[in-house]
Amino acid sequence: GRKVSILLEELGVEYTAHAIDISKGEQHAPDFLKIAPNNRIPAIVDRENGVQLMESGAIMLYLADKYSKFQCSGAEYWRMMEWLMWQMGGLGPMLGQVHHFVKYNKGKSDYSEERYSTEGHRLYRVMNERLEGRDYIAGEGRGEYTIADMAMWPWVSRYEWQEVDLGDYPNVRDWYQRIGERP
Repeated sequence: GRKVSILLEELGVEYTAHAIDISKGEQHAPDFLKIAPNNRIPAIVDRENGVQLMESGAIMLYLADKYSKFQCSGAEYWRMMEWLMWQMGGLGPMLGQVHHFVKYNKGKSDYSEERYSTEGHRLYRVMNERLEGRDYIAGEGRGEYTIADMAMWPWVSRYEWQEVDLGDYPNVRDWYQRIGERP
């Protein structure tokens, strides 16, 4: 749930957070399922117009569009979208599996630990190459800070859980620190 929270804070808009304790199964409550039928966080209800959305990528696209911020324009919009989808379909799910097998279930499946760690490192290499000479993932020139960066940052912020040394990926490390220094 950190991606949408980062975007809301960056937008500087008022919002009300409602905690959903997944350790107590609150994501299965009927009222939450009306908003998020996949019973996962995050989910939003826009009180200005009644729009209800689940899935962080959809929420981030909605908010970036609504407030006309943190997205690229023109042809670069699709570059931003490409990297946002890369996070949603690759970085997030694969690093989530690294967390599951390397942090929470270490020693239970050598095959799984190796498979997901190897894929995690491959994705870090892809990201490191993309960030060569760039400050941010998308945008012209050195790039501009967008929802693609916001979507990736929470996963990279768990690099220690993934047993990743950011020194091996200096462009990712610099990007990570640059974003971490934002107010």
